[in-house]
Amino acid sequence: MSHSLLKQAAVAFILAFTAQEVTAQLETPQPSPKGKIEQKVGVMNVTVSYSRPGVKGRKIFGDLVPFGQEWRTGANEPTTITFSDPVKIEGQDLPAGTYSLYTIPQEHEWTVIINKKTSGPPRDAKEDAVSFKVKPSRAANLVETFTINIADISTNAANLEIAWENTVVKFGMEFDVDTKVMAAIKRTMENPLAAAANNYYQSASYYFATNRELKTALEWVNKSLEINKNPYWVWRLKSEIQAALKDYKGAIASAEMSKERAKTAGNEQFVKINEAAIAQWKGMK
Repeated sequence: MSHSLLKQAAVAFILAFTAQEVTAQLETPQPSPKGKIEQKVGVMNVTVSYSRPGVKGRKIFGDLVPFGQEWRTGANEPTTITFSDPVKIEGQDLPAGTYSLYTIPQEHEWTVIINKKTSGPPRDAKEDAVSFKVKPSRAANLVETFTINIADISTNAANLEIAWENTVVKFGMEFDVDTKVMAAIKRTMENPLAAAANNYYQSASYYFATNRELKTALEWVNKSLEINKNPYWVWRLKSEIQAALKDYKGAIASAEMSKERAKTAGNEQFVKINEAAIAQWKGMK
């Protein structure tokens, strides 16, 4: 390559690299970094996403955050809280879902508002799901960085705690854990081996998907069917493993079992899948 061409190539590379650097997003420290907490309460999940401003020598409540005015309870976008299951907030029922968290601080009393609209602010009052009042308390030490925590956790309840500067506010969350657990126990007791059958099926499915030790995969899928002969998807997997092992007669028989069970379950898609596989394998016997 001539010196001129080399120079042109070098210039082109530099321009391309520079363009890439310009379009790449520059990341710098944020004054109010995002935070996220995830906490299991019993068998339920609570997730809070929020931004975390600092005190930085300022007076917060009654000044930076004025008393009597709506606050997004953090910086930037409103704080959001997600409940995996229905919950009681300070005794009030709230369906599972994701909500925004607003507060109206006062010196001796805070209003807490949980709203269905997660974008904003401002909040849309018509979307308020739960509203209640709580008493603030004084923090033992200065809380420099705005903090939300889930504390006082028991098997079915916890408190959501908001802390910043010298103030702490918390409110209670309560879940009907017992109903969920008892329903799960009932399902398990009705078929206590279902979990074991599914474990065998999942293991066999992974071995088949990754094309390893197909004879072991077949052993596992057979053990799953020994425990529970009903699932059409397990028979379908067995037929696929058998076909991969070139046992087309066995594959057809298993596909027929899958087809009949899928038909009983009303899954026409699996019926058609099995019919197509049977037609294909009949020509390979």
